[in-house]
Amino acid sequence: MKSYIVGVGMTKFEKPESRDWRYPDMAKEAGAAALADAGIPYELVQQVAVGYCFQPSTAGQRAVYELGLTGVPVYNVSNNCATGSTALMMARQFVAGGLNDCVLALGFEQMKKGALGGGADGGDLAASPVARHYGIMAAAHGFERTPPTAQIFGNAAREHMERHGTTERQLAAVAAKNHRHSAANPYAQFRDVYEVDEILADRTVHRPLTRLQCSPTSDGAAAAVVVSERFLVAHGLQDRAVEIAGQAMATDTAESFASGSCVDAVGTPMSRSAARRAFGESGLGIEDVDVIELHDCFSINELLTYEALGMCRDGGSGELAESGATTYGGRWVVNPSGGLISKGHPLGATGLAQAAELSWQLRGEAGPRQVPGARTGLAHNIGLGGAAVVTVLRKG
Repeated sequence: MKSYIVGVGMTKFEKPESRDWRYPDMAKEAGAAALADAGIPYELVQQVAVGYCFQPSTAGQRAVYELGLTGVPVYNVSNNCATGSTALMMARQFVAGGLNDCVLALGFEQMKKGALGGGADGGDLAASPVARHYGIMAAAHGFERTPPTAQIFGNAAREHMERHGTTERQLAAVAAKNHRHSAANPYAQFRDVYEVDEILADRTVHRPLTRLQCSPTSDGAAAAVVVSERFLVAHGLQDRAVEIAGQAMATDTAESFASGSCVDAVGTPMSRSAARRAFGESGLGIEDVDVIELHDCFSINELLTYEALGMCRDGGSGELAESGATTYGGRWVVNPSGGLISKGHPLGATGLAQAAELSWQLRGEAGPRQVPGARTGLAHNIGLGGAAVVTVLRKG
């Protein structure tokens, strides 16, 4: 059965502790906005999938109780940085499988200041969900006293530079584009514009990545209402409809670790597999896509994702970034929201914020950041440990 997004909402993404709110406040704001966008009451929602990483068990119930006390099932979802898109995929499966006609997907995060750790339990790396991934990194590059996530992606960047001649300016060009895009996004955590030289001159987090090439910790929430075609017609929501034309999740396989490369350990094989299956289900290809929201947790991951999605040959992503093909006036507009680097990255909300941005784009409601004539969009959300979700959307 077909499934459609008919309402989306999100909060402004904020620096942790910069605003006097808690995760139930964030969730209420985003969830209520999505329901209002769809023009339906919470009482029509039959199930809720709620994504978050840093709050306790059943925080999903605490969050949605702010929307109503209807007794519907609430599922708590945690899948690292791919949590939001995992919640969306669960909602879509309930609808596509014929179990429900109206499901709410909600994601939020209330984070602490500072860089993310390595995911170890009590400092025990062997117990970490990403022990294999950091083991690959340590064997190839050692383990330095820099933030672990920046370190593994920074080492992936070093490998890409050594193999393909990718330059630091090409990496910085990704960040410059995304900071420029976020200037038009009122929901973005950062709205300042930076040139390539300013990005290169910023503080190094883990060579070659500077601070302005790294996504920040963020507070915020986002939500989407997913419905069946029957519900869509019954409630006259056809003009709001964005079809989920294809969607797939992939997790790590032996390929992620066999090469001993950080490029593979950070998820490139997962992204490639999920994209292939999502395109296959939708009957579309990357050549049909107009606008893309992808997981630029670090500038290098945007380049790796260009290659995984088939936007260029392997090793050609640096040239693609410099060419202007991924911004307004180019072949695709990538991260018109500003992406994770500039919009912000509250882990549980990120995938649903991508869905919100693409829904606005495909409905022609993105204001000054509108991609002209956008009819088809793609969301890519990835988490170490690992999960990659690719969603193909088209105007219904």
